[in-house]
Amino acid sequence: MILRHSEEIRAQVNEKMRDGKGSVTVRYLLEPEEMFGKGRLFAENVVPVGASIGLHQHKGDSEAYYFLQGTGRYLNNSDEFAVKAGDVTVVAEGDWHSIENTGTQPMVFIALILFTEPKA
Repeated sequence: MILRHSEEIRAQVNEKMRDGKGSVTVRYLLEPEEMFGKGRLFAENVVPVGASIGLHQHKGDSEAYYFLQGTGRYLNNSDEFAVKAGDVTVVAEGDWHSIENTGTQPMVFIALILFTEPKA
């Protein structure tokens, strides 16, 4: 069993994450070794107004975002979408994606990266 109180959750500020703009705070809800070999990220991300996570490709994994607060512009390959609280996005293995906060408040979302093939 894992029980981690809010004040015990590791947070990391990433400047220009994936060559994006500004800084993004990542709060690691689970550490990679706590994901039973099924994934590498389960985290809350906070993207300030005007900040972004740059365009990057997923190899060997897929990623889902569940938006809790704010609004933004989500790019999946060449398709662009407006996103808001309550929306879910999934990028498949081999695809590219990015996210930018285009709203007036911090954008908050949960990110889950799962491996597409078992890890040895």
